[in-house]
Amino acid sequence: MDFGMPTLIGNKNLEENIALCKELGLQFIELNMNLPEYQIEKLEEVSIFRKAAEDAGIYFTIHLDENLNVADFNNSVSEAYRQTVLRTIHIAKELGAPILNMHMNHGVHFTLPDRKVQLFELYFDEYMKVFCKFREQCEKEIADSDIRICIENTDGFRSYEQAVIRMLLESDVFALTWDIGHSNSVQNMDEPFILCYENKLKHFHIHDSLGRKDHMMLGTGEIDLSQRLSIAGKHQCRCVVETKTIEALRESVDWLSRNSIF
Repeated sequence: MDFGMPTLIGNKNLEENIALCKELGLQFIELNMNLPEYQIEKLEEVSIFRKAAEDAGIYFTIHLDENLNVADFNNSVSEAYRQTVLRTIHIAKELGAPILNMHMNHGVHFTLPDRKVQLFELYFDEYMKVFCKFREQCEKEIADSDIRICIENTDGFRSYEQAVIRMLLESDVFALTWDIGHSNSVQNMDEPFILCYENKLKHFHIHDSLGRKDHMMLGTGEIDLSQRLSIAGKHQCRCVVETKTIEALRESVDWLSRNSIF
């Protein structure tokens, strides 16, 4: 397994993230497109990132914007997000980034006296149609490269999201990210669905969790980390040690080393 780190806001720039990655002996950094320095226009200066990675002997994966909503009912908005993904795929090809990580956007809900109505569920046919088009666009752009778009669990996949994910996973260009901390913090409600598609696991986000407390240092929560990491190893998944601070990352890498995992 390759182990990597997230883009930490405790580091001021790419150079500091790379220096920490090298110091800890990690193999890759997951560039986060929520941050201004990793917006699409910046990443399209591919030669800068490629040279930095080559000089350091590491590589990058890319975390797509968490606000990504390719099925927004506003066509201008949804098209902008879809084009962002397609442009990012092109970057990934030139950069040698094997993974694009994405979240599912739950969409807007209306609160009625007795329930909440998710609009993507209410207008499911339109929702599915847009994702079918998105899958076709991604397949065409990825073509015969080895890039995978990995869908990450967050706070529980909704039923309409599960239906769309099943459709996406029929394509070789889509796969799954298992965020084990997110999973634990919602009582592992996504685990049966994820394990149903275990052969589609390509990427892990690993951090510990205790109840609803998340992104903890490895070994400080209640997750059976050995069991989760054995699944990651079985499928040769890349693992992002997704803590939020530099010190928590150092301690987590030390935990992996002490437990003969890294």
